[in-house]
Amino acid sequence: MVPNSGINLDVPAPRHRPGEAPEFDNLDIPNAGTVPKPDIMADPREMFGYANTLIRVLNMKHQAVGEWDPQLSADDLRTGLRDMLTTRLYDDRMQTMQRVGKMSFYMKSRGEEAVAVAQAMALDKKDMLFPSYRQQGLLISRGRDLLDMMNHCLSNSRDNCKGRQLPIMYTWRQGNFFSISGNLGTQFCQAVGWALASAYKGEDAIAATWIGEGTTAESDFHHGMTFAAVYNAPVLLNVVNNQWAISSFQGIAGGEKATFAARGFGYGMPGLRVDGNDFLAVYAVTKWAADRARAGGGPTLIEHFTYRADAHSTSDDPSKYRPEHEPEAWPLGDPVDRLKNHLIDLGEWSDERHDQAIAEITAMVTAKYKEAESYGTLNSGARPEVSSMFEDVFATQPDNLRRQRQQLGV
Repeated sequence: MVPNSGINLDVPAPRHRPGEAPEFDNLDIPNAGTVPKPDIMADPREMFGYANTLIRVLNMKHQAVGEWDPQLSADDLRTGLRDMLTTRLYDDRMQTMQRVGKMSFYMKSRGEEAVAVAQAMALDKKDMLFPSYRQQGLLISRGRDLLDMMNHCLSNSRDNCKGRQLPIMYTWRQGNFFSISGNLGTQFCQAVGWALASAYKGEDAIAATWIGEGTTAESDFHHGMTFAAVYNAPVLLNVVNNQWAISSFQGIAGGEKATFAARGFGYGMPGLRVDGNDFLAVYAVTKWAADRARAGGGPTLIEHFTYRADAHSTSDDPSKYRPEHEPEAWPLGDPVDRLKNHLIDLGEWSDERHDQAIAEITAMVTAKYKEAESYGTLNSGARPEVSSMFEDVFATQPDNLRRQRQQLGV
């Protein structure tokens, strides 16, 4: 309470601290299949309820139910599962390499693989992606060679960023994957601008962008939302609510006052809240929003309700701010296990095939890493050429840089 007044200030605090038993009894999780699917051109003013529920397809018996079921083929489901497994096993290998000093930094996406992989599959290859730093599954689903991703993380002689970017801040022009920014939130504005340009040119390619829930407290979020709504930009604005920023829980960004999806309503756009650990639900919501954008319906804000199961990064120790077993207590489960069990329920997968897939992917990741290591690591082997620091900045090199390059003799 403020001294000498009746005003009560509220400092948000997480429900559980280290050493306490985690539980999520406060969450209102509707049954799968109970949320109706609206028309893609529905009036946003009539869709406020979608921001305050949770769109789910997979029920507790691993069955797909309800109007949002995208009716994917077994082959598509297996592709999604393998891409999620590849993302997870790639993450594990790269974190291990960081721990033994082969690279400087890494960020895993464990628990959030369905967000990236399902959305990549629901979008067209021509659509432009403006990701944050936990969507490596987008690259994997779009066919980026793991060798190229590893070369970048190791900052070696084959790094397509030539050692200029922090590891995990990938870029892939050929795959319509925009360079990741360490300044959080800039990609929201960039995605809206790209989408406006695409529409202005008469093209039907749309943009999609991702931020964490903490970044919704940044000004770039509101700038991007305003311009997307005012100009009816064909863009998907994704907020990945994984419950935690680097050490502060989602309530610090306002998640205890209202859902993040509800912020779309204030800008005049639909806000959809989806179970981010349900591969089918994420795919369906993404497809709905993409179809709406392509039909002229404008932007959609999507909140992916998920959980960051691992540390924020290799610079973070989550045991300092949350209970050790909180990830296991998360009531919406693990996205890989849920899709695996759905395929088994369909008779299209088995534990034996799953173990075989893990073995095959692990062998592939290991082989790719051995090759990447041969091109250099953080502390050994070849590095990008010194002369490369003068390249790819100006179309015509200015005189001062030309003289500096001559002085270096490169």
